[in-house]
Amino acid sequence: MKRRVVITGMGVLSPNGNGTEAFWKATRDGVSGVGLITRFDATKFAVRVAGEVKGLCEADYVDPKDRPHVSRVTPMAIAAVSEALDQAGLDPASMSRDELRQVGVIVGSGGGSHEFTEEQYRLYHTGHWRQCSVYVVPTSTIGTLASEISMRFGFRGLSHVISTGCTSSTDALGYACRNIQAGVLDLMIAGGVDAPIAPLILRGFMAMRILASRWNAEPQRASRPFSRDRDGFVIAEGSWFFVLEELERAKARGAHIWGEIVGYGSTCEAYHRVRLEECGEEPARAIRLALEEAGVVPEAVGYLNYHGTSTDLNDRIETRAVKLAFGPHAYKLPGSSLKSLIGHPQGACGAAGVAAILLSMRDGVLPPTANVEVPDPDCDLDYVPEPGRRAQFEYAVANCIAFGSKNSALVLRRYA
Repeated sequence: MKRRVVITGMGVLSPNGNGTEAFWKATRDGVSGVGLITRFDATKFAVRVAGEVKGLCEADYVDPKDRPHVSRVTPMAIAAVSEALDQAGLDPASMSRDELRQVGVIVGSGGGSHEFTEEQYRLYHTGHWRQCSVYVVPTSTIGTLASEISMRFGFRGLSHVISTGCTSSTDALGYACRNIQAGVLDLMIAGGVDAPIAPLILRGFMAMRILASRWNAEPQRASRPFSRDRDGFVIAEGSWFFVLEELERAKARGAHIWGEIVGYGSTCEAYHRVRLEECGEEPARAIRLALEEAGVVPEAVGYLNYHGTSTDLNDRIETRAVKLAFGPHAYKLPGSSLKSLIGHPQGACGAAGVAAILLSMRDGVLPPTANVEVPDPDCDLDYVPEPGRRAQFEYAVANCIAFGSKNSALVLRRYA
């Protein structure tokens, strides 16, 4: 019999609020965190909007002398993990070595330290190679990101990075859940972080013509999932991490339980590097696999957190996939896209959706999808328009779709 996995801590850095409660207040109230890019001079770019995390004091999480040698994702990840551990009532400094050996880390990140690597190349090619970090190789190796978390807190269990594009953090949570279910470890730190706001990364997405480009004068209106006048996604950054525990362990120590992960499904269309297959069959199958593992019929699901990128292709095909996965219930199923408020934080987006679901369960509030102003006949489901609404539900699905034809979904249950 598989062991049950619950979430006992959560930490958040989001474009619309740092800390769990600040993030939730903004999300619940439909407050956008999208604005003009400040990380670098973007005035010559056709796209000048992004979802930036604001107000993070990086020196609180990485020693200033070490900061030039790590990516921005490192202090962002450590900040969110710190909050999650505090919520869970766990103090690594008070744990024995044997206890620390029982804590694993699985990070989901699409790009990891790409912005760091981009800066190293800039220094090299502009003749400032002496300023390049001595750790350019290990920091640019994405697997080191999990080690930064493990080293900061002394965790000695497995320390892995899952990098599967936009499904990265969904898959990280799924893999962490599997490890606990199988009895490999009792406690896992899992979630996602990405910080892709850098000139060349922006140029790369612009070359694919998938970024919102018509809203530089009104940044908060740029991310428009499911609206017919959408013209692409908004690049964003963020960090969302969780403490996952075996249920009986969590109960024995009197931990607060946010919710339970009861199902995980993942598929690949094997179709294209960046495009989605029009039929929507494999994203639908990922949802169905998660529901089957959870032992939940589609009609029992009360809320869906959409991938909802605000691209024409994703929104249309995801809508089709939801109809395939849920049948007639799709038309009764409320769902929303968090990306309308924060932009698209790449591989961290699945963990962001999980955070929104847990907080929705707690308060009985469905967050709105902002900027759905022009109805798209191909997107005809309930996307919870502004200002959101109240609703109680027991089960929810967090859905993700990624480059490389990947699809992943998690089913969460309210714990009572």
